[in-house]
Amino acid sequence: MRTTYDARDVARVVEELTRSIAAAFPPDKPLNVIGIRTRGDNLAQRLVDRLRAQGFAHIGFGTLDVTLYRDDLSSIGTSHAVRPTDIYVDLADKPLLLVDDVLHTGRSVRAALNALNDFGRPSVVRLAVLADRGGRELPIAADFVGIHLKEVPEDHRVNVRFVEADGRDEIVVEPRS
Repeated sequence: MRTTYDARDVARVVEELTRSIAAAFPPDKPLNVIGIRTRGDNLAQRLVDRLRAQGFAHIGFGTLDVTLYRDDLSSIGTSHAVRPTDIYVDLADKPLLLVDDVLHTGRSVRAALNALNDFGRPSVVRLAVLADRGGRELPIAADFVGIHLKEVPEDHRVNVRFVEADGRDEIVVEPRS
């Protein structure tokens, strides 16, 4: 199993994701893109920039913090800081692309779907992820996947790092610390 993807790999995967998304949505119609904090928001911004460069003129962008919607909030204690949710676009009756960096159990996506209910009812919600590592606990699947990571041991993490937050672009599969 490959465990390290460098900046060139990440750039290639983001470009492939952009192509798949662009093929699924009409460029002359509204599209909202919401990134799940943290790292999903960085990926979402990159996708928005690339879609705009391809002629998508009506893109709304926002970021969503799902901390207070997590089903394990009581067990994680104060270790997770609540960050701002910045959604200043009308979600009602428009397609929404929900973006996250890694899809594993599906619990973050479930929390995001619950949180989005507070902001309106999109006409459709599609999920894009940079990496799908499998191991679902909930019946959630991504519509757009950059890379499928098979056979990641449960005692390992898939860490996505982006220049915007971490100073470098990479995906690393490594043991939990």
